[in-house]
Amino acid sequence: MDRPYYIFSNGRIRRMENTVVVENDKGERKAIPVEDIDTLHLFGEIDLNSKLVNFLSKHNTTIHFYNYYGFYTGSFMPPHRNGSGELTVRQVQHYLNPEQRLTLAVCFVQGSLFHLQRNLRRHKGTEEHQDVINREMKSITSVRSIAELMGCEGRARNAYYQAFNVVLADGFSFDKRQKQPPTNPINALISFGNSLMYAHVLTSIYHTQLNPTISYLHEPSERRYSLSLDVAEIFKPLIADSVMFKLVNNRMLTEEDFEEDVDYCYLTEAGRKKYLKELDEKLKTTVQHRKLKRKVSYSTLIRLECYKLIKHLLGDEEYVPLKAWW
Repeated sequence: MDRPYYIFSNGRIRRMENTVVVENDKGERKAIPVEDIDTLHLFGEIDLNSKLVNFLSKHNTTIHFYNYYGFYTGSFMPPHRNGSGELTVRQVQHYLNPEQRLTLAVCFVQGSLFHLQRNLRRHKGTEEHQDVINREMKSITSVRSIAELMGCEGRARNAYYQAFNVVLADGFSFDKRQKQPPTNPINALISFGNSLMYAHVLTSIYHTQLNPTISYLHEPSERRYSLSLDVAEIFKPLIADSVMFKLVNNRMLTEEDFEEDVDYCYLTEAGRKKYLKELDEKLKTTVQHRKLKRKVSYSTLIRLECYKLIKHLLGDEEYVPLKAWW
């Protein structure tokens, strides 16, 4: 079970014996046993020292950093003790082989588009948009390049976003997807959710033998862990978008949860806390796993996806992307 901990207030974090002590700028303290944390998400301006970093590294605790507006900026990843030279070689071989790379890239897009359509099936009036996604799902089986595949994915996602004005409750509207910066509350929610999914997937990858810098759908980059982007494609609509729809359509978020002085393009601290509360509950939600014959959490499904990818790379079992059956 993943054990994330979110810190919003400005302040500092220190080690005290076998605990992590969080102190905000008002002098209020909270001590957390290190065994209760496997990931820290830092949203405030936080001071920390090498003693703490060494302590967290010893316990394989990752740290993800976010900027003032709540968007992911970077991570501290302890030394990869689970590393496997053989698996890294296999990852590189699959990247260098155009056919093997395209096979995996198609799988990631199939998983993504399946969940886009799954979200829309729950809402009347989205049939036309579902038809577009259906056509693109059929088209991706015959693409010959990553560029063609990305074109299919882009057209399907545009149809998905165009359905938002049918899906979303009155008071929230959506024109088009804009990221840098987001241009309205819905773009802000999408960007915030995507940042969090990237970080959660990265944490899951870290706890396996996979190298997070070697990817297939997205180009590897010196500035990002691009395999996280690949795997996150499957889970963004399944988890992040589901959280957004719940918050908006149940009116759990209002204009007051967005920064008025920047045209409501960013969540306030209160808004981020509401989102993270629902995300945490979603990640802990369990479903009956068909193959394992037991209940597993959404968070565990992310980890299992990484293990499935490992089996594929090692030639043990062909990778099939998660397609929610519940």
